[in-house]
Amino acid sequence: MTDVTAVPWTAGVAAEPGVAKPDPILVVDDLTRRFGGLVAVDVRHLEVQRGSITALIGPNGAGKTTLFNLITGFDRPDQGQWRFDGQDLTGWRADRVANAGMVRTFQLTKVLGRMSVLENMLVGANHPRGESMLGGAIARLWRDADRANIERAKGLLEHFRLSGVERDYAATLSGGQRKLLEMARALMADPSVVMLDEPMAGVNPALVQSLLGHIAELRTEGMTVVFVEHDMDVVMGISDWVVCMAEGRIIAEGPPSAVASDPAVIDAYLGTHLAEQETS
Repeated sequence: MTDVTAVPWTAGVAAEPGVAKPDPILVVDDLTRRFGGLVAVDVRHLEVQRGSITALIGPNGAGKTTLFNLITGFDRPDQGQWRFDGQDLTGWRADRVANAGMVRTFQLTKVLGRMSVLENMLVGANHPRGESMLGGAIARLWRDADRANIERAKGLLEHFRLSGVERDYAATLSGGQRKLLEMARALMADPSVVMLDEPMAGVNPALVQSLLGHIAELRTEGMTVVFVEHDMDVVMGISDWVVCMAEGRIIAEGPPSAVASDPAVIDAYLGTHLAEQETS
């Protein structure tokens, strides 16, 4: 895959934790989350550049998924705030965050197994049938909305090469197909930011390149992508910017090549590896 690290907005942006971006769509300040005596997240300042692909890396237990959960409303912080496109989302529920334009997927896919693939897609629509009193009262309005949602869902399924299984139960899909379905369903909300938690985990090599292509297309279409990933080949190949976490804190950020050679990043990964060896 073509190296995309040398994109214009990175020019002149220092490779250091908390650095300001030219046009951030997401800004996080003083965000902490504790579980008993464990500090899972302690992020002083983080900005995510609009229209970019940002990889979030770090050893296991670094706090990456917890950070995702906080920002997208699936967990509550002990303190801190975050702004999405200038709007304060602190304390918002997950559904409100999604309707505002920031959606996420999960490391373990959360498809609704007893519903069809198409029905799973419709669950992700921003304005399902009967959502408002007006929509429920005026049949023509919700019928038009339903038709539009179905057309959008079918279009996305075709794009993700899932149109052939749209009537199948989601439980019958392979792991890779479920990843594709979850990504397609997230796009039903017409988001500005898509946050992907380990999108390549459990995906066979034949589908990895397809998923990478879809992620790259999101940026081409003007969306901002933040994704958690452990495969450094994937990170190096597709990311514009990389943020590394360790023990809940951001220890480095910058273009992929700069972060890959950062001593703090190398130490975080190597130190974790040595600790695992000592306890095995």
